[in-house]
Amino acid sequence: MSEERLTVLVIDDEPDLADLYAAWLSDDYDVRTAYGGEEALEQADDAVDVALIDRLMPDLSGDEVLERIREQGYNCRVAMVTAVEPDFDIIDMGFDNYLVKPIRREDLIEAVESLRTRSTYDSQLREYFSLASKRAALESQKSDRELADSEAYAELTAELDDLSDQLDETTAELDADDFEVAMRQLDDS
Repeated sequence: MSEERLTVLVIDDEPDLADLYAAWLSDDYDVRTAYGGEEALEQADDAVDVALIDRLMPDLSGDEVLERIREQGYNCRVAMVTAVEPDFDIIDMGFDNYLVKPIRREDLIEAVESLRTRSTYDSQLREYFSLASKRAALESQKSDRELADSEAYAELTAELDDLSDQLDETTAELDADDFEVAMRQLDDS
């Protein structure tokens, strides 16, 4: 996810509520709306950055929608937005945030922004580790002179420095919960 407009898929079997969430988000995001689980799966694709999923839907539960989205390999962030109070069954579910209805506009927008920041942090951190690994490999095999004479190595080092600065900025945007989730996801991968 970059700084371009996110695509948010709002999934709720209550059309008025789904439309309200879509209206709240449409100024800042590209929003798709699905009024049930089956329709959500039809609209899910790689362009969706964030999915907001109601758990209790008659045709296909939100839990099943989440499971199928993950099975299909879509890499979107997911927030469960539901009237179902969380219980221990959520521990093994693959969502990124859990919001209990009723939810205020500010809370919904904050949740979507939090998911954006987490994704940015994750991708920056993956890129940083990839570049750092390349630099470490070169430093273990090349002499100081060879490294000093290499324009490619200088560019790699500059890119790592820039990325380090970006990571610092993104880290400052993460709250404690976001940071904990990001670290757990790194540990899982």
